[in-house]
Amino acid sequence: MIQEQIIKVLIYSHALFGGVALLSGLISLIAKKGKKTHKKSGKLFYYCMLLSALTALIIASLPQHESPFLFAIGIFSSYFIITGYRALRFKNKNINLKTDKIISAIMMFTGGLMILYNPLVHQKVNIVLSVLGIVGLVFSTRDLILYNNTDKLYNAWLKLHLGKMIGGYISATTAFVVVNNFFPSFYGWFIPGTIGGFYIVYWIKKVSKKQQAQIRLQ
Repeated sequence: MIQEQIIKVLIYSHALFGGVALLSGLISLIAKKGKKTHKKSGKLFYYCMLLSALTALIIASLPQHESPFLFAIGIFSSYFIITGYRALRFKNKNINLKTDKIISAIMMFTGGLMILYNPLVHQKVNIVLSVLGIVGLVFSTRDLILYNNTDKLYNAWLKLHLGKMIGGYISATTAFVVVNNFFPSFYGWFIPGTIGGFYIVYWIKKVSKKQQAQIRLQ
């Protein structure tokens, strides 16, 4: 009985932190980048997303609530938020990337498990888990390659920050959409990501144009 009460508290906490993350993340997306509102709401989004993911990891590990699927999703969303926030450090060329490499290695391992778990354990493919695993593998591999080129990393810090943080917001939105059954079947898992993907491309192109304009002026 006490255990179930603890789990209920964790579930409510998970939902609360997720809700605050959705609201603060939206404010951060709308606010002008680099300004006080963007920074404060972005930081609130970061910590609430981490707490939401942490509670999900705990719930997914408890007896009678074990869920490799939920655990993997928690790792997946945490990866984007943590690496997106840490990308702000890449403005400094002289940084220690050991922790960043470990984080990416964990994501690579988790991505592989997300792809292989269902075929090995249940002898069938889980489309959602496989797609998310592939996405995690692609991003973590790219990050590890970038970590070996500090000059390129220095020039890409803003793109990495925006792309990863928006990716984290997509994760929060997807969870909200899926839990509330806004779309039938598995479409809810991919519609937010598709829309968010276009938004990421928009910002990456905008940053690239700005950087190219600055280079021409030098």
